[in-house]
Amino acid sequence: MSHNNLVEIDADGQATPELAETWEVSPDAKKWVFKLRKGIEFHNGKALDSKDVVASIKYHSKGSGGARVIVDQIKKISADGKHTVIFKLKEGNADFAFLLSDLRLVIAPAGTKGKAWQKAIGTGAYVLREWNGVRAFATRNPNYWKEGRGHFDEVEMFVISDQKARSNALRSGQVDVVQGVNLKTVDLLKQTPGIQVVEVSGSSHVTFPMRTDKPPFDNNDVRLALKHAIDREALIKSIKHGHAVLGNDHPIAPSDRYHADDLPQRQYDPDKAKFYLKQAGLSNLSVNMSAANIISADAVEMAVLYADQAAKAGITIEVVHEKDKGYWDKIWKKKGWCMSHWVGRPTPDWIFTQGYALSGSWNETKWRHMRFNNLLHEARGELNEAKRREMYVEMQRIVSDEGGAVIPFFEPFVMVATTKLQFGKVAANLYWDGLRMPERWWFA
Repeated sequence: MSHNNLVEIDADGQATPELAETWEVSPDAKKWVFKLRKGIEFHNGKALDSKDVVASIKYHSKGSGGARVIVDQIKKISADGKHTVIFKLKEGNADFAFLLSDLRLVIAPAGTKGKAWQKAIGTGAYVLREWNGVRAFATRNPNYWKEGRGHFDEVEMFVISDQKARSNALRSGQVDVVQGVNLKTVDLLKQTPGIQVVEVSGSSHVTFPMRTDKPPFDNNDVRLALKHAIDREALIKSIKHGHAVLGNDHPIAPSDRYHADDLPQRQYDPDKAKFYLKQAGLSNLSVNMSAANIISADAVEMAVLYADQAAKAGITIEVVHEKDKGYWDKIWKKKGWCMSHWVGRPTPDWIFTQGYALSGSWNETKWRHMRFNNLLHEARGELNEAKRREMYVEMQRIVSDEGGAVIPFFEPFVMVATTKLQFGKVAANLYWDGLRMPERWWFA
């Protein structure tokens, strides 16, 4: 609501200029020069200039959050006058413009530090007035610089944790749009007068990451057995009620332009799972899997169904229902096998670097594969699209066949709204229309 980035991801998944007006990239993709738009003001009246961009990006170099994987690629960032910013990267990255759209890399006035970020002083369509952790209230920025954006006079956002309560708030007219509804009720909601369902397929997905540095998951035959012991189609039908597309144990969704369409789809095959167990020297397998509904409202139900399916292959999965509180700190990346969730990323390099690379900050499987890592570095700086696609296809095959994550499907982003809300093509790179709904939508 309150900020902008240098770059925006549009509804077609392309990187387009936002606070940047244009950019140029060197032939080796190591040097990026961004020209800033002129005449843009922050909510406090300060004019945007290159020092604000440099300070905002540098701020994240000192932290340990999700943006670290991006800023770590930057060798040097500098201002060249008031309206030019120069990035010099440690190695070439043809997707660098996409990275600058990350929700953490919004631009604030130079000098913004610590809790000052919570004031949300940005260049965005709305000025934050109140924020208490569960409710945000903002009013329209009268000086917003984008034509045809930011139509609402006021925007209120609430956290409503309970699915049923969210749906009831919509039906009663307390709210105009909700996300995260019970998929069992979506088809019924479509038939309700005054209600519309907005569904877009993207890269969001649940994973079952195994710690490949811990037995028995350090044996790839065991991992393959578990990948063949899950009935993906049954999960989509019974858990997601048809609102998902098949996954193939790698994180690149069918909607991505680099998706490996020719990679054979892994099927539910208890006999093949038994074969891989035998290859691992086992006649049966008993393992624990941690799950919690903080992953998704149906996560534990999903894990239990997976356990039932795996039993036909001689695999006993003991589902450990963990508490939601503290799950990401105490369970994720720590237990041998657990559940996780990714909203996906706009490019293969981004999610591979963050979640699968040797040095990935969120490498939840602790996976190490030298061929994969070499390809990752080669593809990152490759500007030839055909060569780049070949590398990404091979990387998907490697992750699918040797990686430590079971990825059964990709979920859509589903929003339910009143029909008075109108919109154009909805983006699928992130939930809430690429997190741009308050800016892009309007009332009829």
